[in-house]
Amino acid sequence: MLAILFVTLLTALTMATFSVSSAQADEVGTEYDFTLSGNVKFNGEALDGVAVAVDGNGYQADTVTDAEGKWSIGVPEKGTYEVTLDEETLPKGVVVAKGGNVIDAEFGLTDRRSVNFFLGEGTRNTVSFFDQFVNRFVNGLNFGLLLALAAIGVSLIFGTTGLSNFAHAELITFGALMTLVFSVQLGLPIWLAILIAIVLSGALGYSLDAVLWKPLRRKGVAVIPLMIVSIGLSLALRYLYQYFFGGSTSQLPGAGMADLKFGAISLSPIDLASMGISIVVLLAVAYFLLRTRIGKATRAVSDNPSLASASGIDVDNVIRIVWVVGAALAGLSGVLWAYFRPGVSWDMGFQMLLLVFAAVTLGGLGTAFGALVGSLIVGLFVELSTLWLPSDMKVVGALVILILVLLFRPQGILGRKERIG
Repeated sequence: MLAILFVTLLTALTMATFSVSSAQADEVGTEYDFTLSGNVKFNGEALDGVAVAVDGNGYQADTVTDAEGKWSIGVPEKGTYEVTLDEETLPKGVVVAKGGNVIDAEFGLTDRRSVNFFLGEGTRNTVSFFDQFVNRFVNGLNFGLLLALAAIGVSLIFGTTGLSNFAHAELITFGALMTLVFSVQLGLPIWLAILIAIVLSGALGYSLDAVLWKPLRRKGVAVIPLMIVSIGLSLALRYLYQYFFGGSTSQLPGAGMADLKFGAISLSPIDLASMGISIVVLLAVAYFLLRTRIGKATRAVSDNPSLASASGIDVDNVIRIVWVVGAALAGLSGVLWAYFRPGVSWDMGFQMLLLVFAAVTLGGLGTAFGALVGSLIVGLFVELSTLWLPSDMKVVGALVILILVLLFRPQGILGRKERIG
């Protein structure tokens, strides 16, 4: 029943994750006051149906040129936007000169910014399907690892308390925002800012449990009301972030580094560091759960809280530690997510929440190792599905896999019918 509830909620949330869909040039962003526009011509002839996309400041939109070769996209605010022309939509034999199909466009004093691409004759260099598959597989693995950091926290909290914490999204955002504050605004080294953000994330988890969740547990509030409280907390924190940090997207130091080539694989130094950090942290979490006294107590509480309490285990203390660890992992995940997107924004955790719950449900509710397996599957499928599906449909693809697995194994891949740790 709970799995069905998750699938319903996840499907509903999918609609909130889509970016602006394709439309004709005169239909995109007309509600905004700022406009990016251009005219795509070759040898004086207008090119119709050429796809152009805009991405930046937390906003995405795309359109195609009209019969006169013109395109126009409205944007919500002034700033720098990445404008991309899809070379695959150009006529045969026409290419963008020097491969410059991506232009960073910045608004000046006016409300309009003209962006023009220089076209020429030539043959487009295409990447083989195998090379694309390998590159996206590695990127999917990177995404799956950072997704696992957030999903394990959700799974541990559910395993010990039975709470499906929708406010976990804001713990993810909190880690990225604190890194932005200490690195960009206060000028600290990025490594130190990340460490501070993780510590503060753990402290936030501790505070939320002490002030909110523990009193509610002691009053015997049922699981469904607790979940509703978490949704309200999520909304309150999210719009509190927007109030203090605004609606724009900011970059962390080091974002946008040039990619390194390893054959068909293209990764930035940040991507390599992200994968390495994720693997080390996940191994540390596995050691914590399997080898340490607190970890074994956590699994015992997850299996049977009443029996664990009768055995002398301080259940409240274990739950408090789980909240600290889960929040710290979420904060680290938010930092890595900010580099992967890239960018820090007030609602970035919510954009990731759908996939976090999909990973947890797919792997098995309440099991940390199931959350890891589910995250890797979701991460790989999200990236690999873009080989066949439009990029704004990749979340739907992940949900299809989730639904298919639950049809044949409702408890998830590693889950048991009873709740486990």
